[in-house]
Amino acid sequence: MSQNIYLSNMELKDAIAVFMDKLGKLHLQKETIKTWDGVDRVTVSPIYSKISSPHYNASAMDGIATFSEKTFEASDRNQVVLEEGKDYVVVDTGDPIPSEFDCVIMIEDLIKVDENKVKIYKSAIPWQNIRPIGEDIIENQLIIPSNHKVRPVDIGAMLAGSVNDIEVYKKPIVAVIPTGTELVEPGTDLKVGDIIDFNSRVFSSQVNQWGGEAKRFDIVKDNYDEIKETLIKASKECDIILINAGSSAGREDFTSKVIEELGEVIVHGVAIKPGKPVILGIINDKPVIGIPGYPVSAYFIMELIVKGLINLYQGLEEKDLKTVTAILSKRVMSSLKYLEFIRVKLGYVGDKLIATPLTRGAGATMSLVRADGILEVSQNIEGLEAGSEVNIKLLKEEEEIKNTIVCIGSHDPIIDVLSDLIHIKNKKYYLSSAHVGSMGGIMALKSGETHIAPIHLLDMDTGEYNKSYIEKYLKDKNIALIKGVKRIQGFMVSKDNPLQIKDFKDLVDKKVRFINRQRGSGTRLLLDYNLKNLNINPRDIMGYDREEFTHLSVAGAVASGNADVGLGVYSAAVMMGLDFIPVCNEEYDIAIPKEYLQMDIVTELIKVLTSKEFKDELDKLGGYDYSDTGTILE
Repeated sequence: MSQNIYLSNMELKDAIAVFMDKLGKLHLQKETIKTWDGVDRVTVSPIYSKISSPHYNASAMDGIATFSEKTFEASDRNQVVLEEGKDYVVVDTGDPIPSEFDCVIMIEDLIKVDENKVKIYKSAIPWQNIRPIGEDIIENQLIIPSNHKVRPVDIGAMLAGSVNDIEVYKKPIVAVIPTGTELVEPGTDLKVGDIIDFNSRVFSSQVNQWGGEAKRFDIVKDNYDEIKETLIKASKECDIILINAGSSAGREDFTSKVIEELGEVIVHGVAIKPGKPVILGIINDKPVIGIPGYPVSAYFIMELIVKGLINLYQGLEEKDLKTVTAILSKRVMSSLKYLEFIRVKLGYVGDKLIATPLTRGAGATMSLVRADGILEVSQNIEGLEAGSEVNIKLLKEEEEIKNTIVCIGSHDPIIDVLSDLIHIKNKKYYLSSAHVGSMGGIMALKSGETHIAPIHLLDMDTGEYNKSYIEKYLKDKNIALIKGVKRIQGFMVSKDNPLQIKDFKDLVDKKVRFINRQRGSGTRLLLDYNLKNLNINPRDIMGYDREEFTHLSVAGAVASGNADVGLGVYSAAVMMGLDFIPVCNEEYDIAIPKEYLQMDIVTELIKVLTSKEFKDELDKLGGYDYSDTGTILE
């Protein structure tokens, strides 16, 4: 079967405009519901009160209702006696005030004489402690306007105004159709080639959060007739149709052809990255969105197109995310063909907001979980240099970002432990890490783009760790070292070490598939140090140029059978169920400008480093010596 060809490469705003024009004016459906069921629903028309609240003159206090003129002479020296039934009646808060009385004296200001008489020692003014009719709400007063998303407090005001039913826009029913022969439901026993369908659950959650009503269909295999049948059913039952995967140009990507047969394809292919294969179509006057299968691509299509569509069905206007200015911590390359969306981590270092780009792959789901903001790189820009001032759309509250310690440098599983524990210890603090290797951390410190940099840099001449690199590259900075852990580096191999790898020479002699860490990482320097001492040419190692950015990624490649061996830490091997051949002990420390040692969040970090909870977690991971952890070398 031949591959499909994208029909267009429109700019995003043009694609949406053409789509909405073809779709025409939406006929928004309405329904009447009970007011108390209205939270987060959107009003069709303005809501006016039917009665005043209170709808009678009511006592604002417990006490007595009386005539103000009878109190005018009262004072500490001239206490006035009032008689029940003649001069006053007893009232509680909320009681109606008889029409002949014009004030209330609260019970605390009364002196009891007997069962029927009280003394007062200060005068009262007319309407004192009385809630007059309509004090809160006047009959026919506007309570909330049209196209207003109802809040809990609005419900209280409407009920107080005797509005018991409200007309709202009907929630759009949104079909969510996962497609793909390789897809399986969560909880299925997996076999090679199976992919867990989580996209449709994410879509359903987004739809419900945005005010729609998600209707998820069962997984549809890559079969033209089955996809067609499901789309026909969805177009009859739902207002909006989302069909996931099959929007690209592969042999089994049927979505475009099915939509074309049943209705019309308006746009296929938008000039954005990720998300370019999106399909915008119409079946039975219903909008159909063909969403790419890669989760990051899918996320952006949901945010950029589907969210706005669901808002339109509810009479709402989309609100833009808050935008802030930040400094880019490393270079970003881009294409002139697409508007690109780059996920970034954010943190304030001094008075600068630093944006660190995350993994850019369309399948990198964790980049969405970890992202604090989105950097948009327009089509007319080939890239952005490190140090550039950029605009970032926030995905998190700015206050949360201000309470974040920025950590750029070498990866170790203990950074994830630190990140979790610092937030457990103090709910307002966060740790944001970017894994760029030890030298990347040194450079981030040099340019003032991080609070801390975890490093494990071996001096090839002295065999010493970390100090010489700080002295060489950061001599103009006032840097301290917080001692981290001593950890074991070694070869991570499959269970029982089937290739019997014992030392660095085996990487060449046994023609194994090696997987390396990225240039600038401490582990890469350790490898090169040993290769140099053994006079081994890196080009003789199969896979020397294949790079990963974390120990867990290296371990994962070995565990999956995509590599035979990688160099990494003991804890990563244990976490991935691998065998481990020790090579050396090394020192994994945290470099920090001395000025930051006085920051409250850094003080909290050091407390966590020296805490029993942290050491207990290290014991669970295994392979760490924490005897000096938390010691500061200035």
